[in-house]
Amino acid sequence: MTSITHRITGVILFVGLIFAFWALDKSLSSPAGFDAVSDALANNFLAKLIAWGLLSALAFHFVAGIKHLLMDADIGVTLEGGVKKAQITVVVSAVLIILAGVWVW
Repeated sequence: MTSITHRITGVILFVGLIFAFWALDKSLSSPAGFDAVSDALANNFLAKLIAWGLLSALAFHFVAGIKHLLMDADIGVTLEGGVKKAQITVVVSAVLIILAGVWVW
C-alpha cells in the first residue's frame, strides 16, 4: 500500500508545483504580490489547505522514498522487513503530517 501511495503523492507533488510556482512567481514579482501571497497563506482556508496538502504529500513521499532506497540497498527485503518498514513509513509520515498541519494552521 505504501508503494502505490508513494506514486500517488509523486503525482500530487507534480501537479502541486503549479500552485507552488504560481505563488513563488507572484510573491517575487512585487512587494504587493508578496503581501497578497502572505495574506492568502495567513487568512485563506483554501490556500492553507493546499499548502498543508502539498506538505503532507511531500512528507509521505520523502519517507516512502527513504524506504525504497533501503529496499534498493537490500536492507530489510524480507516479508517481515517490508511490513515493518511500511508501518514505520506510515507512522513517521503521520507525525510529519500532523506537524505540518500545526505549522500551517
